[in-house]
Amino acid sequence: MSGHSKWSTIKRKKGKEDAKRGRIFTRLIKEITVAARTGGGDETSNAALRSAIQAAKAANMPAVNIEKAIKRGTGELPGVQYEEIVYEGYGPGGAALYIEAVTDNKNRTVAELRHILSKYGGSLGENGSVAWMFTKKGVILVHKDKTTEDDLMVATLDAGADDIEEDGDFFQITTQPGNLESVKTALQDNDIPFESAEVTMEPSNTVKLEGKNAEHILKLMDALEEHDDVQNLYSNFDIDESILEQMSE
Repeated sequence: MSGHSKWSTIKRKKGKEDAKRGRIFTRLIKEITVAARTGGGDETSNAALRSAIQAAKAANMPAVNIEKAIKRGTGELPGVQYEEIVYEGYGPGGAALYIEAVTDNKNRTVAELRHILSKYGGSLGENGSVAWMFTKKGVILVHKDKTTEDDLMVATLDAGADDIEEDGDFFQITTQPGNLESVKTALQDNDIPFESAEVTMEPSNTVKLEGKNAEHILKLMDALEEHDDVQNLYSNFDIDESILEQMSE
């Protein structure tokens, strides 16, 4: 599965989305605040903020919470000063880990992440140690029962889609990060609903894991996802579907 994020697929199949763990509001508030601080509070000219607001509305976040998060980001309201930081490292079996975090205390966050990694056979690496293995892409998932591949191609290729591939029950559309919004708009204009749309880090190659390494990487990924400061988590591991089924029994 070179070029695909196995972890994203596993999360979808296992149903371990943030909303089911009560973390989505905290994560989205941080995302909105940072986006507003970085690019301003006007979502029409701030694509990152617009995307975060759309995600917040999809999660049924109250409008007042969204407004407060924006104002904290622009400085109109007092609040915690968040900082974006990337951690890189390795998991069991040599799998690469790329961790995007938002924190108000870097020393606390790095110590806690180092402890989690050590507990499950991983370790932190230096900046740049694994980043080269990943490419930032826009990824949109459309359920196969909502459209056909031909219709997707007609609707999205001129809007900036780079590729369309099958991914289980979904079509996966990949774009350059800057073209994600235009492809989303093209889908909406053609009345094609999509399951998700996000900028993600796709691995250029994968590491096959089996046995204890496969078991430990999943426990590690779950533990990292549960950390309050972790916003996004990517890895290049690959695990056979048969092994995943055995683990879930």
